[in-house]
Amino acid sequence: MSLICAFVMSMSPGPVHWFGSKRVMDEDRSFNSIDVHRLFIGAGCNRIVNTVAWGPSGLVAFGAHNAVAIFQPQAARILTTLPGHKDIVNCVEWLPRNKDICKHDYGSLEEQFLLSGSADGVIIIWAYLPSQSKCRQVSQVPKSHEKGVTCISGAMLNNLEGLFASSSSDGTVCVWEVGFPSQSGGDCNLSMLQTIHVGTRTMVALALAELPGNAADWILAMGGLDNKVHLYVSERRGKFVPACELKGHQDWIRSLDFSIPTIAEERMEIFVTSSSQDKTIRIWKVSFHSYLSEHKEEAQSIQSVSLKTYIEGPMFKLGTSVWQVSLESLLVGHEDWVYSVSWQPPLKISIDDNNACWIQPQSILSASMDRTMMIWRPDRKTGIWINDVTVGELSHSALGFYGGLWSPKGDAILAHGYGGSFHLWKNVGLSVEDWQPQLVPSGHSAAVLDLGWAKSRQFILSASHDQTTRIFAPWERHKDGKLEISWHEIARPQVHGHDINCMAIIKGEGNHRYVSGADEKVGRVFEAPLSFLQTLQHTAWGHLGKQDVNNEDIQILGANMSALGLSQKPIYVHASTTRASVASSQDFSDGMETIPEAVPVVLTEPPLEENLSWNTLWPESHKLYGHGNELFTMCCNHEGKIIATACKAQSSNVAEIWLWQVGSWRAIGRLHSHALTVTQMEFSRDDHFLLSVSRDRHFSVFRLEKNGTDEVKYELVARHDAHKRIIWSCSWNTCHHVFATGSRDRTVKIWKITESKSESYVTEQLSLPQFSSSVTAVSWSPRSNFKDDLLAVGMENGLIDIWRVTLQDMTPGGEHLQPHQRFDTVTASKIIGLDIYLSHVATVHRLVWRETSESENSTLVNSSSTVMQLASCGADHTVRIFNVVIA
Repeated sequence: MSLICAFVMSMSPGPVHWFGSKRVMDEDRSFNSIDVHRLFIGAGCNRIVNTVAWGPSGLVAFGAHNAVAIFQPQAARILTTLPGHKDIVNCVEWLPRNKDICKHDYGSLEEQFLLSGSADGVIIIWAYLPSQSKCRQVSQVPKSHEKGVTCISGAMLNNLEGLFASSSSDGTVCVWEVGFPSQSGGDCNLSMLQTIHVGTRTMVALALAELPGNAADWILAMGGLDNKVHLYVSERRGKFVPACELKGHQDWIRSLDFSIPTIAEERMEIFVTSSSQDKTIRIWKVSFHSYLSEHKEEAQSIQSVSLKTYIEGPMFKLGTSVWQVSLESLLVGHEDWVYSVSWQPPLKISIDDNNACWIQPQSILSASMDRTMMIWRPDRKTGIWINDVTVGELSHSALGFYGGLWSPKGDAILAHGYGGSFHLWKNVGLSVEDWQPQLVPSGHSAAVLDLGWAKSRQFILSASHDQTTRIFAPWERHKDGKLEISWHEIARPQVHGHDINCMAIIKGEGNHRYVSGADEKVGRVFEAPLSFLQTLQHTAWGHLGKQDVNNEDIQILGANMSALGLSQKPIYVHASTTRASVASSQDFSDGMETIPEAVPVVLTEPPLEENLSWNTLWPESHKLYGHGNELFTMCCNHEGKIIATACKAQSSNVAEIWLWQVGSWRAIGRLHSHALTVTQMEFSRDDHFLLSVSRDRHFSVFRLEKNGTDEVKYELVARHDAHKRIIWSCSWNTCHHVFATGSRDRTVKIWKITESKSESYVTEQLSLPQFSSSVTAVSWSPRSNFKDDLLAVGMENGLIDIWRVTLQDMTPGGEHLQPHQRFDTVTASKIIGLDIYLSHVATVHRLVWRETSESENSTLVNSSSTVMQLASCGADHTVRIFNVVIA
């Protein structure tokens, strides 16, 4: 059965409608329905060579963990993610390709198709319907590879038929013919033409093209670990047979690409370009030589090695034709491995009012690990290929670009780098080329372990194993005379040298601060610099936190990264002018031997990757020493006075919870209860209790009481063997001493703390029906105008469910009790399960709610609805934000 998903553009009610509904009632009421809309997806690209493709529709497809993500360059946002693969997505390919447009009229084709291959050898065909902005999974190619798919290259035979080849690390190359449906919604007809065994030196680059002429002959180029370019030819859709080998590269072949065929003045030729880890690019010309009947004696010696073959290039026969391959040019200019090379897409040139033709621009784009992309063109006078345009990035990583692509019209180029980042340049010049960087979507390139809303609710902060923390916020942008609100990454407070496991935003009064814990024994405290606070005022929600922070008291403008990437040193306001002049004169042409100086600036529009990497760091103000192993989880109380931290542990002595006083940053308590790693902690909404859950299958509840001004008195109230497997998550109800726990045993249990004068004890109130997968995240919604509360549940398979939980009032006579005691029973029912196209494709690590303000809610026409926002992060490298509309 085909799966259908609508892109954000088709289901969004409009930018201003994302922000809630007006609240007009003071009393609690019940709700009838919930609707969930996708608001934002933040994701980075997989660190693989062939994992990005830019199609004729103008959309870019890329691998994001196990999913295929689609983003729209014009809007700089990710539209959707396509679930289906069970392993990392290695390669994607659009059909028709940009260069196929010149052969056939694809205007009548209702759908465009996308092929994706993953590390487990699976290939999936997707269909995109431009008229409705929808995408669906068409079919899964019968598995023919035993190991990961490394490259997919395809071409259109006609309007409804295509040909594609796939290479794998199992030493095979498979060639498929595919018949596409004539109408949208149909299935594809697949037939395998052949399997080519290449041996232990596998192929990692493929290119497929039609030879010039009318014979419908095809040529397949493949390159890999043996440093050679192998050419295979096929006559009239027959099997591909070896034609010749092209030698010259001194290292692995990483990319291949054909130009469109050229037929002019009895000259038939096609060019193929290859790039290698030997830092060079070679252009090969495949040209028609003669017919067999014209040179019988020469045809007999085609397969033999001779001096003439070395000088003029090898020859091969195909049917009655003889073809010759010669080295056209050797391009040298990159200083590191050249991972990607591609010809500019063909251009349509008008001959007269009624006629037009397609030409192949003499432009080649290359991307390298030296962090540059180059456009190569032949010199107008000498004809020698030279580097005509060079663009690049300034990154904290010494590793550069994995690939580069042309836009369908050839007026923009896109690169993807080591950190999962995209880099887009567009030619904005009229008479002279002027390549300027453009805004692109961004996100983490590894599992996202933790996230939280700012205390002012202006932005969201996430922490990841890609060794960064990132801040995402909505931004108002004027486009085509209209005001649009879109989400973007606005800062990267921490770029670290270790994987970051957890973080806690410090609440309460004062500046924005947070604590992070990584694969080290130290907790690090960061404070927002002045440049960030001023940038925050330009965001769509900048007005929400103006009263919380006095910018005049902040004397730190930004931060600099240390040479080892562990500590971030402050840049003070009075030193900013000198630092800016020094930074402008720096030369980074010799690589990363020196760490460049950051230049913090106030951003009035969403920043580009270069700004995010260097100029949006937060200074580190304190370190928290004490734990014996790597930090694993932490939290802050709602008053913003206490931080709780815990580390990885295999014994009860190490599994202790440390309490830290915010401000003095000294340890004020060490709580003992668990025997193994504490997986999550959370303070109750009144800060009276601290709840912790652990790998030892127990939860513990500690009572905290202030004893004087600086000391905290704590005691263990309850410790329960609550689940049969590891407990991954916990969450407190907003107004009651009720909490939920989620476990690997696929259950969620709801517990209540009952207090009396003599003791406090915990009782189980309800166990939800068993879920389809391990429960890894639970989060109780903030208190709204409804009698019922919402409980979000995230699972190991990436799905998210939202449950209605009702705390039924006590019988009359209990009005004198505290709010957290005024109920007898708990009931729950599942109200919605997020569609797989909205959900994650791997483990959900954290769920956090945001209650919208009345000014945000007032923008919705339907005053009977309320909007809350739910943010999630997961092992699929994504941060997702949803609008939950309650009616």
